[in-house]
Amino acid sequence: MVKKRFRTAFILGAGLGTRLRPLTEHLPKPLLPLNGRPIITYAMDHLIRAGIERFIVNTHHRPGAYREAFPDARWRDIPIIFRHEPTLLDTAGGLKNIEDLLSGDGAILCYNGDILSDTPLAGLISAHEQNRPDATLLLRSEGPLCNVDIDSSGTICDLRHVMGRPGAAQCLFTGIYAVETSLLSHMEPGRIESVVDVFLRRIAAQPGAIRGIVVDEGTWYDIGSIDVYRTMDAQMKGTKRIRDDAT
Repeated sequence: MVKKRFRTAFILGAGLGTRLRPLTEHLPKPLLPLNGRPIITYAMDHLIRAGIERFIVNTHHRPGAYREAFPDARWRDIPIIFRHEPTLLDTAGGLKNIEDLLSGDGAILCYNGDILSDTPLAGLISAHEQNRPDATLLLRSEGPLCNVDIDSSGTICDLRHVMGRPGAAQCLFTGIYAVETSLLSHMEPGRIESVVDVFLRRIAAQPGAIRGIVVDEGTWYDIGSIDVYRTMDAQMKGTKRIRDDAT
């Protein structure tokens, strides 16, 4: 029997939520309620449908709120490990900070805790397993910020136009990605750093180390402002465009 590789998901929950103040003064943004339940639980349901069996969530701002929201440290019987960051470490620093929890994992899924999506994740996992690069990013061909350059083979050439290496297309990065845990060896403990900077270093050092797959099926929303949050809450209460179950 082939050992299942994608068992764990790392959900980034430690941000300050500055764009949604004052709503986030007493709650981390991923815990703001949408249609009566925390935003982060929609990410969890999405990941459960992809076969994830364990969540790791990093915390910083108002960490006690996570314990109050998940007193049993579980969601739909899936265990949640909370890893607190006294100093906010950004995305790469947060990932490096859970390295000790990943000794049995060859690869994990990473997921920003403030997005809503029902884009199928099977394609991301399959694409990653075909080549097993350092990371495979889930992309969309259209969106508010298309700043990921990808070539026709699926190799990421540039991010945020930092390297000046245009690809065949420019895409939106969804904040969902598959990562080989070996990538963490290229990060420094305690360093405050974005995962984008790590990706750029790996692209420069080893072309093909960072890949992407474009999946336009399903929906994707970034809860990036109070107006978007309130609009999504109203829409979900009226139309339930994002599935709220794990079936």
